[in-house]
Amino acid sequence: MHSRTTPPSAASDVLVVGGGIIGLVTAWRAAGRGLSVAVVDPAPGGGAAQVAAGMLAAVTELHYGEQTLLGLNVESARRYPAFAAELAEATGHDLGYRACGTLAVALDSDDRAHLRELHDLQRRSGLASEWLTGRECRRLEPMLAPGVRGGLRVDGDHQIDPRRLAGALVVACERAGVVFHRAMAERLSVVRDRARGVVLADGTELGADLTVLAAGSLSGRLAGVPDDVLPPVRPVKGQVLRLTVPKPYAPFLSRTVRAVVRGSHVYLVPRENGELVVGATSEELGWDTTVTAGGVYELLRDAHELVPGITELPLTETCAGLRPGSPDNAPMLGPTRLAGLHLATGHHRNGVLLTPVTGDVMAHALTTGELPEEALPFTPRRFDGATPETLAPPRTQHVTEQPA
Repeated sequence: MHSRTTPPSAASDVLVVGGGIIGLVTAWRAAGRGLSVAVVDPAPGGGAAQVAAGMLAAVTELHYGEQTLLGLNVESARRYPAFAAELAEATGHDLGYRACGTLAVALDSDDRAHLRELHDLQRRSGLASEWLTGRECRRLEPMLAPGVRGGLRVDGDHQIDPRRLAGALVVACERAGVVFHRAMAERLSVVRDRARGVVLADGTELGADLTVLAAGSLSGRLAGVPDDVLPPVRPVKGQVLRLTVPKPYAPFLSRTVRAVVRGSHVYLVPRENGELVVGATSEELGWDTTVTAGGVYELLRDAHELVPGITELPLTETCAGLRPGSPDNAPMLGPTRLAGLHLATGHHRNGVLLTPVTGDVMAHALTTGELPEEALPFTPRRFDGATPETLAPPRTQHVTEQPA
């Protein structure tokens, strides 16, 4: 089924700027509430999801100082099985959703101590994880290096294929009647202190009662948005490798494996189709999306120390993308101080994980004008009146820095 078309200047109830997974899930859920919805994006289904590994790691992604975000992550993870089943049913697409669990391991005594601290923090936060010896880790995953000193088994941290997720959301939107304008939004239209839609690069005006800015790391660059409302998002570069495990695919890895190697973070995400995703660097380099020899080398070097057999696998793809980082590494969801303008951006390393809850939160906000309780800490208004110093990237102590 194809998307419904309307005259270019026709007004929608909701106009979503950005067709990545966050914009798409917002559009799909809003359409499901009976709203007429349009999406503006030159290539719907693209964006950071094309580079993400798809770890749904609410537990192993826990960071010091981010316990508030933890609540939203855990709630979204709880909703994921039903969300994935509903999306698969609506589209007939296989999303690559796997409840295979995650194993976080340590390769030296320092890393083991950090992992122990993370385990204590997880338990204090009410999260389920099991400490394993190095031998127990290798029993679960025989391809692990002999030097593994211990690890955390987290059966509740699952995975999904973000590329399949994005493709399915495009189809779900089309079937729900969402209109796609495959163009670039150039400027927000503001009439009498209210957002009224956008102007496209070719001058076409698209009207809307409500506009949602969900353009990922580009969300802070839309012209026409008042300075005191412009979201403080920044691009955070990540490089990822894709390898192929030759048929019959087994045995290699049965679950996601992640570790700190010499202070660098690496994860390996095995897909059922034999693909193995290795990532990810986290680099504050502005808008650069170059795949570098150094980035590829470091990922392969660290992955080889973790799983020596990886160097025998064909390297099938290298890519780099930009995550939308916010000052506190948490998303900005819901109404802004400019009437008619909502935000759904700043998800940083948790965009894929937060997809189900973001869709629900935004649909609620767009139909009621208010945020549900679980999203109240993530209002864009929390940055109102902030100074440039307070909007700088956070420098909190992290146990791990592994973007999903």
